Amino acid sequence: MLKRVWIPSPNYSSRGGASVRLLVIHTAEGARTIESLGSFFQGNVQASSQVGADDKVNTIGEYVRRTDKAWTCASFNPVSENIELCAFASWSADEWNRHPNMLANCAAWLAEESAHYGIPLTKLSPSAAQGSGRGVCYHADLGAAGGGHHDPGTNFPIDYVLNLARGGAPSPTPPTEEDIVAVATGVNNAGALHVFVEAKDGSVWYTWQKKGETSWQGGKADVSVAKLQPFAPAPK
Repeated sequence: MLKRVWIPSPNYSSRGGASVRLLVIHTAEGARTIESLGSFFQGNVQASSQVGADDKVNTIGEYVRRTDKAWTCASFNPVSENIELCAFASWSADEWNRHPNMLANCAAWLAEESAHYGIPLTKLSPSAAQGSGRGVCYHADLGAAGGGHHDPGTNFPIDYVLNLARGGAPSPTPPTEEDIVAVATGVNNAGALHVFVEAKDGSVWYTWQKKGETSWQGGKADVSVAKLQPFAPAPK
């Protein structure tokens, strides 16, 4: 169970009888700790969130009780529970991966709220989030009626976080340059480049690039060669 540090905000109101159906992920865009975020929410800022998460192990800040409406996503405040990550929407995938505790805290919060409300741990599309869907969404998915925000950004590792929330094991971490002992490449008949990397522990990693593409993993946008995927288990 997550440790919840109570830092009460005066910026909240009644849900007016509305039922919670959304678990919304935000980025704070400034505060880097749950304490500084809590201090901000205690001011006369007309803003708040139920909870916030930083890099502390198994710990979140709690600012508004579940029973009350936080002021964070405009028209969707009555039907949402919200978490502010002490992060930035502009973060790259690599930067998000440097904050495993924050991602684990987000996943644990999603799991606890899902169990409390019976909300599926499923990422909603914008149309479902703005309609009547029940699940997890980004602040950005709520559109103009949600305040017109873009957080938590396109590089947020939602699949990884939801896997953790559902009880899955953390994904293995790709090797750093210091860990790599061998690299092999090849081009197939279609002109696709395949790259295999062996790490010191014997694990093998893989990525690929289609002919004419500049991104990796089959040409996925904004995926760097460093974002390798496990290819085989380490030999016995």
